[in-house]
Amino acid sequence: MTVGCFSEYSHFIKIDLNIKTMKDLFSQHSLLYKQARPNYSIQILKEILQHVPENSFAWDCGAGSGQFTQLLAPYFDHVVATDISDAQLQHAPYFDNVSYQVQAAEQTSIPTQSIDLVTVAQAIHWFDFEAFYLEVKRVLKPQGVVAAIGYGLIQLQDAALNRLIQQLYFETLKDYWDSERRYIDERYQTIPFPFQEKAVPALSLHYQWTAQQLLSYLNTWSALKHYQEQHSDDPLQLISTALKTAPEYLDVTFPVLMRVGTVKK
Repeated sequence: MTVGCFSEYSHFIKIDLNIKTMKDLFSQHSLLYKQARPNYSIQILKEILQHVPENSFAWDCGAGSGQFTQLLAPYFDHVVATDISDAQLQHAPYFDNVSYQVQAAEQTSIPTQSIDLVTVAQAIHWFDFEAFYLEVKRVLKPQGVVAAIGYGLIQLQDAALNRLIQQLYFETLKDYWDSERRYIDERYQTIPFPFQEKAVPALSLHYQWTAQQLLSYLNTWSALKHYQEQHSDDPLQLISTALKTAPEYLDVTFPVLMRVGTVKK
């Protein structure tokens, strides 16, 4: 499908850039990432859409395998979803009005002042902030909106399992997280955000997961992969053992991280 000035987005394109771009930590395990990562709630999008005056064009940046793109598709005439990982984008769901593009966040072929909403879900902490924000300001329409969305550390209702998750995160993997992870721990409140900020409510994602779903999710952690590259032991062993006697379904929660703004006048 082609729509107006976005006709060039009807196929995949790849651009070589001589600028700092986001780290690609997830291409090698792109299918696992798609299957195991939590889905975003429609409530998150509806909170953002309250501030978006037009619904013609959206840009989902750092789209991965389309976890947030699939929410945008029914609400916009056209969505451009970009990521530096072709492998991730290949696992994204198909929609007539969505074009998936292999492009860096900091420099795209998106036309100037053409976008109503820019979204970044669980990815902005990997970006070159200054370069990305210049690109956002270039492509946004005068009343356009930018939203950075994410989710924090998983929380389990089962106290014993939750302690093991905390131990894994803060102790076992302490030295294996990329430095950018601190922005997640700080709930995106310390990322630069040079926009006129909008008030957003505190939200959470709630699920009932099986033991296998939990283990699959933990296996997507970049720090876990860094650990496994240097050690032969299984950092999930204690959790795996505890899960053998756990209930069939586990109540899990993720705190939602969200910053929403418009270009300052």
